[in-house]
Parts: sequence; C-alpha cells; structure tokens
Amino acid sequence: MEFACDFVYVPPPPKDNQQVFKRSALLPPVSWARPLTAPPPPPAEVKAGQSKVGELPDKSKRQGRTGSKSVFYDNVDLEQKSPKQLTPTRRTALLPPHLRPAGSSQPSHDDVDSQSSWHADGAPNLPGGLNGNAPGQVIPSAPRLPPRPSFVRNMPEYLVILPTSSATEKTLLGPPPAAPPPASTEDSGPLPGNPNVILVSLGKLLSEKVQHTQGKHTSCSQCGSVLDCTYDNLLQTNECYFCESPERSSAPSAGLQHGLFVLSPAEKLLSASQPLLIFCIDISASMSITSQVLAGEKFIHRSRLEFVQEAVLLSVQKLIRRQPDTPVGLITFNYEVTVHGYGDFPSCVLSGDELVDSDKLKMAASALSSPPPLSYTKNFLEDQVTGLSAVGTTALGPAALVAITMASRHPGSKVIICTDGKANTTLGNLEVEDNDARTLLSSTIFYQELGEDAANQGVTVSVLSIEGTDCRLDELGRLADRTGGKVVIANPRMLQSEFEQIIENNTIATKCTVTLLLPKTMRMRGEKEAGHKAVRKVGNVHPEEEITFQFVANEPEVTSALSCSTVSVQLQLRYMQKNGQMMLRVFTMTRNVTHDSLVALSSLSLPIIQLNSSQASAALAVRGRFLDARRESEQQMKLIERVIEHNRSAEDRQTYKEWVVTMEPIYNNILSFTRKKSAVSDSQSLTDAGAALLYGMKQSNRKTVMIKNHQNLHFSPHWKQAKY
Repeated sequence: MEFACDFVYVPPPPKDNQQVFKRSALLPPVSWARPLTAPPPPPAEVKAGQSKVGELPDKSKRQGRTGSKSVFYDNVDLEQKSPKQLTPTRRTALLPPHLRPAGSSQPSHDDVDSQSSWHADGAPNLPGGLNGNAPGQVIPSAPRLPPRPSFVRNMPEYLVILPTSSATEKTLLGPPPAAPPPASTEDSGPLPGNPNVILVSLGKLLSEKVQHTQGKHTSCSQCGSVLDCTYDNLLQTNECYFCESPERSSAPSAGLQHGLFVLSPAEKLLSASQPLLIFCIDISASMSITSQVLAGEKFIHRSRLEFVQEAVLLSVQKLIRRQPDTPVGLITFNYEVTVHGYGDFPSCVLSGDELVDSDKLKMAASALSSPPPLSYTKNFLEDQVTGLSAVGTTALGPAALVAITMASRHPGSKVIICTDGKANTTLGNLEVEDNDARTLLSSTIFYQELGEDAANQGVTVSVLSIEGTDCRLDELGRLADRTGGKVVIANPRMLQSEFEQIIENNTIATKCTVTLLLPKTMRMRGEKEAGHKAVRKVGNVHPEEEITFQFVANEPEVTSALSCSTVSVQLQLRYMQKNGQMMLRVFTMTRNVTHDSLVALSSLSLPIIQLNSSQASAALAVRGRFLDARRESEQQMKLIERVIEHNRSAEDRQTYKEWVVTMEPIYNNILSFTRKKSAVSDSQSLTDAGAALLYGMKQSNRKTVMIKNHQNLHFSPHWKQAKY
C-alpha cells in the first residue's frame, strides 16, 4: 500500500461570515492614518518682523486654525525640530477650498510684496538663514508682481511645507511605504483535485512469501477492522479507532500493523488442479470475409477465420514447449455450439432450443469432461482447428456460458473469445436496434451475471474482436472487465501476439476482495459506499495488477480532521490461493495531517496521481457517465499541473505531456468514441474502439500507462496541445 502524498491533506475550512470583496482604489491605504493630536505651541523665540515656521502672517486668522487636525497644517515633529535640522528646500501644495481651515488665510497675490515675512517669490523669510543664505545677508528684492486682473475673483492659495528628515514626518507627509510583495498564493492556496490517493499493488502483495501470523485475529463487530491477533476466544469487540465518533478526544489503537491469517480450515482445501485454457472461436458466415495481404512477392486473399486458425495453431505450438501440462479445450460457435472432443471422447453439439435455456446449457456443460493436458491432445486439437469452416449466425452468448461453466471447475482458468460480429441469437442477443430496449437490457443483464459467476469461480474471460468490425464491446467488455480479462481490437495479423499475452498473464489469486477502512472524519470518494469504508470485489488477480482509491475529509468533520495530528488507514485483502485456501492479509499505516498545500505538493507522487486519474475517469466513462468522467479528469489534471509548476522538473513535464495524450479522448475527443455524435450525455453507448480504449485504461497500471503514453505520443497529432 502506497500513498501518493506523504501526508493526509485536509484543506482549511472557510472562516465563518467571511465576505470577500474588492477594495476600491479611491479609498486611502489601509495602513495610512491621519494624526489625531493637536500640535504643541510654536517656539517662543521669533525675531521681530518674521513669522513662525509654518505660521501665516495674520496671527488673528492663525488662531482660528489651531484646532485643525489636517496633516497638511499640523505637524508635531516639524514644529519641534530646531532650525538647524531643517533643509533649505521647500515645496508648495495647492489646497482645494474644502481643505482650507476656517478663519485662516494666506498672503494674497497683491500683498506679497508688503509682507515683511514673505519674499517676492512667495517663499517665507525663515530665521537663521533657512532660505539658503547666511544670517544677516541681504536678499535682493524681486520685481513687483503685476496687478491681478479685475475679472479674476479667486486665486489659488498655497501653503509652504518644509521637508524634514524625521521618520515620523515622512510617514505622515509622504506616501505610504510600499508593502512587501506577498508570497505567491498559487502554491499556498487550496489544492485543486485530490492528492489523497492510495495505490494497492495487488500482484506484488499477493505473490510475496510471508510467514503466517500465529493465532486468530480480533475484529470489530461494527466495521470489521482487524485490531490485533489473539490466542483466546475474544474474537470481536464493539469499538475501534475506525468506528469511534470524532468527538472523542482519546483514540484506541488503530489496529494491527501487519498480519497474514489463514481463514479456511485444512480439511476444506481443494485438490490442486491445473487451470484450463479454452479457445472460444467464432465460425459464423462473417468470418469468411477476406482481405488482401502480401505473401512473399505477391498479394493473396485470406479470410478472417484463416487468420484465427493460424494464430491458434502457433500459440499451441509455443505452449507445448513451455507448459505441456496445460489442458487446452476448443469451443466453436455459429448457429450451434460445438465442444470439440479428443481421442475417445467425441464432440458435443448444442443447437436449437438448447441454446435458449441457460439452465440446460449449464447442465450440458457440467456433464462434459475436462480436457486432458496439451501433451496428449495436441494432434487432435490441431486437426480440429485446421478443419473449421465459416457458416451461419453468431451464438456467442450460449458459447460463452458453456465455456465458463466448464472452466469454473478449475480456478485460475482462462477463456479467450474471438469474434468478428455481434451476438445475434436469442440468448445474449446484441444485434438489436436502440428502440428495442427490452431485449438489449436482458442481454446486458445476461453478460453482467455471467461475468459475476465467472469471477466468483476464478475464471478470467478475455474478448478479442477483429479490426474493422462492430461487436458491441461496450456490452461484452463488462464480462471481461469483471473477471480481469482483456478487451482488445486486434489486427488479423496480430492475433497471435494477443493470444500469447493473455496466455502468459497467469492468475496468482482468485476471489479477491479489497477492503479499505478510514476513521469517521474521512470518507471514500468514487466508491459505491461513500462512507469511511470501501469494499471492492476484484476477483482474479494477475502479477501486474494495481488498483487505486481516493479519500477526502468528511465535510461535516473538517474541523475534527484538522484537529487530529494523524490519520490511520487499514487495508484488508481476502483472497483464495491456488490450492483453495482462503487468506486474509492486513496492513495498517499512519500518516500525519496537514493543511499546508506546499507541504503536500513537495511530497506528491505524479505516477500514482496519473494512474488514479486514468482508472477513475475510465471507470465512469465505461458506465456511460461521460460528463462525470470529464470533470474528474480535469480536476486531477489541475492538481498535476500545480505539482509540475512547483517542482519545475523537465522529466515531469515530459511525462505529463505523454499522459495528456492518453487522456485526450476523455478531455476533448469523447464524441468520436460514442455511437451518437450529437452531444455528450450520460445516455450514450461506446463504440468498439471507445470500449477497448476505456476498459484498457481502467485496468492499466503504472507500467502499461507509460508504454501507451510513448506509443500514443508518436502517433497522435494532438500531443502539442499539452500545456507543458
């Protein structure tokens, strides 16, 4: 069990009554304030005929503004400074009428030359040579200003403000200091998507050789969590960490860290049997359609059936060299179903009314004997394959039922169905129009139940269709997907390689059920049960199989989740070994909780997030929920882009570019994989190409995703649309 993030990310809850609004640019800065205290009295020593610093000539009018609190008129630090600390430069400020203090005035334009405390240029006669001249120095008078025109009623009034080096005065008189640039909010803001993803490498975990845990396990009677191993009769308890209410301050033990328990007693073990391999081949009339191929230096025409015959014969020849003890059977179907015999056992032919009744088909298949090892039947099998001919309709449903019933006696068996058309007989008919909803629904239920039975018996079913045909793989794919098989559209010349890949993909465990337990402050996301417990029936497990889960903080319990410093997760794997023994393997892991998005980004694993996005989006799309699949993929894509911007890794960008190509059908091109091209909705069905693509994404692992990414990158013309 691996976590995509080293922490459990819980976004901080929004503040109560928080109102977000944009502050007007016309308002003053928030940090700027006007002084509220009145200035101290002016200095006492003032030379005769001179005005105080900052004082207007008319003292009677000066008294009317002493109570003003305007920063332009009252400056405490300015008037407390000694003349030597002031600089000789000056500035003038134009005041609008509404800011002029009541009862005060400045020298008028006509009386400037008559005031002894003001120079002709409008500057005050400051004491101590503050005008830039030495004390006592005579300043030549400027020419008299021209008289003010009679039509001018009001002239602007000016106030002289002397600069200062005081820090306080700079704060008051000057503009507010620029605030330091805030930290980038893109990384520190809440994360899009969901980084809480768990990867379970089933093939790796179930193939490991681990010593059994002695004794029996104690489990919770409410949620089934494994608490510890015990040697007494106490096998159940009423409370555990995963069932407790969020209000409890103290938590009991989170559970057993790791253990492997034997569930079935030894006397109920099944006798070890060799799994079967059954080829279920379509020999209907459409299989006689030919195509032109190059053979040596000339072109010849070969039928679809001839390609299938060649692929089966080559696969059998290769299998006899590697695994001669493998039992191999052959079933063909057109308007009837034929179970081919060997040696002293003749072939069994089912036709007519027998193909309509499921119970009769099961009884007939159960009465048939299992084929012996390939080392004994090789010659019989090759003769039967060579003598096949194409004619009649396509009784695919009855043939699949017979093959699965025969294989179910040997857990771990494989059934390979190869066809080029839709099933068109009564049982499992897929060649119905869209307006015949009743027949199509019954066929859908038939294949779903058939897949459920096969998975429960440990049978893996794979479906191969011929390129350029329509077989309704969206319906047949349910059968393969439930059992862990492949859904493939194969070029006739590539059938052999597809057969070999299916044969080599051995089953290491059957009847596998995965259970994931979380505390009640958390809940599962995307599962049938949206609570703190998820149960997923996997069925057959193959060496490279990987599945993913998502979980999030329970919205009513976000505060409680943030108050917890850690979160524990328990994984339970129940499965059957090849000898029929049921096992239970338990893992409990703990992670710290964080609401800091930067911490979560720094420890995020992109391959796990990408695999989860592919699997989750494809799982929604194959059920017809195209809009939900697009939303899911877009949310995780934003999270992946955020990680790449944070890490700034060229390797991550290249991986992301390749991954976007794989996800393009869900992002932008889902219309080309649906049967109705008008608009994307949740009521449409998939084409064969869409079904094969999405079922493959749903069953992908980190290795196969990367292989498909590289293949698609070379052939897709849209990869340059990726952001990175």
